[in-house]
Amino acid sequence: MEQAVADYLAWALNDTRIERRHLTGSKDRGDITGVMHDGQRVVIEVKNTSKLALSEHLGEAMEEAANDDATFWALVQKRKGIGIDSPAGVGSQLVCMTLEQYALLLNHGQPLGPDDEDETIREETK
Repeated sequence: MEQAVADYLAWALNDTRIERRHLTGSKDRGDITGVMHDGQRVVIEVKNTSKLALSEHLGEAMEEAANDDATFWALVQKRKGIGIDSPAGVGSQLVCMTLEQYALLLNHGQPLGPDDEDETIREETK
């Protein structure tokens, strides 16, 4: 699944730097490397599990982004019954992230909310 996602993103984004990351020890930094957004690294965690464990897997993706000092991250989850033997099949898999991460992505990595907004709201939801 990891190789299929790396190949798909390299093809879709026309970027040969995107590849499956080699294992790096205890401080994992995600499954796919070379993905960039607005000049910032994007950590991608890939899961092919029979049972969805979104909370656990999202936490893993967030931790790996912190290990990589990456602003952006996402979880790619294989969909049951959808094959990965074609670009259409791989492109039909799920991408999951928190709403905060999605807003950060849409806001090009800039701080969220008005400048005078109390940051404790965001901290309480982590």
